Amino acid sequence: MGDHPAYVHTSFDTERPRELAEFYRQLLGLVYRAGDEPPTDGSPDDLDWLVLTQPDGTRQLAFQQVETLTPTTWPDDDVPMQAHIDYTFDSVEELERHKDIALRLGATLRLDRTDDEEPLYVLADPSGHPFCLFVS
Repeated sequence: MGDHPAYVHTSFDTERPRELAEFYRQLLGLVYRAGDEPPTDGSPDDLDWLVLTQPDGTRQLAFQQVETLTPTTWPDDDVPMQAHIDYTFDSVEELERHKDIALRLGATLRLDRTDDEEPLYVLADPSGHPFCLFVS
């Protein structure tokens, strides 16, 4: 290791870790860390901590179960956004396609700024965490 900490992954609190992991797995084309896959033998899915990686094993996102989560009310200020992740695309067509995929997977649209010079959507994942999709 060098002189600075090494980045591992971004972690999300959620009341439903599997549901949120599945949302991001499908949206971003990620895979489960070995041992975090959903059970296929009918046993209960009782993991309260899941990690998603790139296919090469590079960690990307983790999901931690909490009892209660108060989603942001952004753009209202009652419960601030606190943090969000940005994802970029090369074209408006790709932006629109991925926005539609996110909505189909359970995201909600918080802001549509596609009539701007820099087309952008702000969405919230199924647990209420905001993320941005825009053309780079």
